[in-house]
Amino acid sequence: MKKTILSFAVFAIAIMSSTDSVAQKFPRLDVSPMDAATYPNDWKNADKLVKVIYGRPQLKGRDLSTLAEVSDKGVWRTGANEAPEVTFFKDVLFGGEEVKAGTYTLFSIPAENEWTLVLSSVRNVWGHYTYDKKDDVLRVFAKVSKSEKTIEAFSIVFNEDKDDVVNMYLGWGNTIVSIPVQEVVE
Repeated sequence: MKKTILSFAVFAIAIMSSTDSVAQKFPRLDVSPMDAATYPNDWKNADKLVKVIYGRPQLKGRDLSTLAEVSDKGVWRTGANEAPEVTFFKDVLFGGEEVKAGTYTLFSIPAENEWTLVLSSVRNVWGHYTYDKKDDVLRVFAKVSKSEKTIEAFSIVFNEDKDDVVNMYLGWGNTIVSIPVQEVVE
């Protein structure tokens, strides 16, 4: 009997210590988690036009003008942490300007009535710290409108309007920035 209890105790200790040795340590959740927006927004549809991967900072009682301000590099990272990456799966008109299919980094220059959106050829960028204007693929102007409801977390969405034009919306606080994205049809 003592031998059975001792065997069971040794087995239990071995099991408990072995699970500790393989336990993974996961970091705490980032306060600005990554998100993605696509068009079409049906994730099962493989025939996409555009996808944006971005960080979602929160207002948390702060004023948008102190969070989305233009840096000493002349741009804002357009979100939190890594600058967003925009992938166009087809050649498009972005704000009326032609862009070849590919992946670009999205920066912005916020202003009261009109934002400048910048597509850069440099990828895998943390913030705006390594931004250099020489890497700009294009700059376009985007309309600014006001939201009646406050948007707590920075968000990007795509919606198709009645003329089959897709609009990309960037929303945060009471600010909504919109830019048309349209497939180039030859």
